[in-house]
Amino acid sequence: MVLPEESELIERIALALIQRRERMGTAESCTGGLIAAACTSLAGSSQWFERGVVSYSNQAKTELLGVPAAMIDLYGAVSGEVAEQMARGLVAHAPVDWSLAVTGVAGPGGGSETKPVGTVWLALLHGRTPVRVWKELFSGDRHAVRTQTVRAGLQALCDALEDRDS
Repeated sequence: MVLPEESELIERIALALIQRRERMGTAESCTGGLIAAACTSLAGSSQWFERGVVSYSNQAKTELLGVPAAMIDLYGAVSGEVAEQMARGLVAHAPVDWSLAVTGVAGPGGGSETKPVGTVWLALLHGRTPVRVWKELFSGDRHAVRTQTVRAGLQALCDALEDRDS
């Protein structure tokens, strides 16, 4: 179920992408496709939403998005480096202008001292512009972490699209 504040973000994203004749896609790990589901909850989203890749396992990140296994071994699946490569890999493998990637620890287990539950890395890429990679530390249970991740990703995308308008 899409929350009202997410619906408003999605409508703004849709309008901006349609006006530009651009398309987007998602590369999701910890959210398991929730961002793609939120985007496609809007009727007519096929005009601007191309695809969502759920790359939950490390093997999926490597096979579907081209994330080098050595990178995952070196930095861990939950890292800025992997989030960036997920975003880049989607752009390389799909006809999208915008790529939003997320990887994190939603909990309740799986956290560590250096990557506690709620640690999420996001990456947003548009064409040849520099990729934006950032880290969030969300609180709450698994549902709350995933919901906050969806909202943060959609907000960042909406902000980036609207910044390009000004």
